[in-house]
Amino acid sequence: MHALSSTVPSLPSARKRTSNRTPETNGAPICYGQEATARTQQLIDAAGSRLWLEKDVSETDRYGRLLRYVWLTPSSGSAVGKMLDEILVSDGYAQVSTFPPDVKYVDRFVEAERAAKAARRGLWGACERFGAPLLAPTAVAVQPTVPDRSSGAGSGDLPYDPNGPDRDCSDFATHADAQRFFIAAGGPAKDPHRLDGDHDGIACESLP
Repeated sequence: MHALSSTVPSLPSARKRTSNRTPETNGAPICYGQEATARTQQLIDAAGSRLWLEKDVSETDRYGRLLRYVWLTPSSGSAVGKMLDEILVSDGYAQVSTFPPDVKYVDRFVEAERAAKAARRGLWGACERFGAPLLAPTAVAVQPTVPDRSSGAGSGDLPYDPNGPDRDCSDFATHADAQRFFIAAGGPAKDPHRLDGDHDGIACESLP
């Protein structure tokens, strides 16, 4: 696995993610394209723009673009790294798209997409389908609006009020639940509940 230090604007020419697609922002506007772009940059910025690239089988695609998996932090010993590709799929910002023979992590990506669809996260809750045209502008901000508890609207979106009593990782059943709460509470810019101990933008990493 090779480290890559780069500023965000140069990354698209340096690599191509192998097994997922984010909605395009070039040409006709696509539903959730702006949000996917903003989330990708947010994750890269949180990693200090230092990334690790992993080759599968192929060197480049048919357009000559480098084919690599992109890791925000590498795996080391028993510690499992964080893959940009998988995070985007898991949070509903990308769709799995396989290109054999480069399918090393396809099972992980497919399971992440299944969970994202079931929870209607990201584009799966905001768009008619992946690649649907943008009929009305969608918010570019990655952070979701905190539900209005006074009216009861959106009470099922989060297990707790982000502005309520202090919470820790033991209050959540899964990493996905903790991450949604973390984002709603202002993360990664703010972490009032101290759920992101290593300040990498990912909350409660020990949870399943």
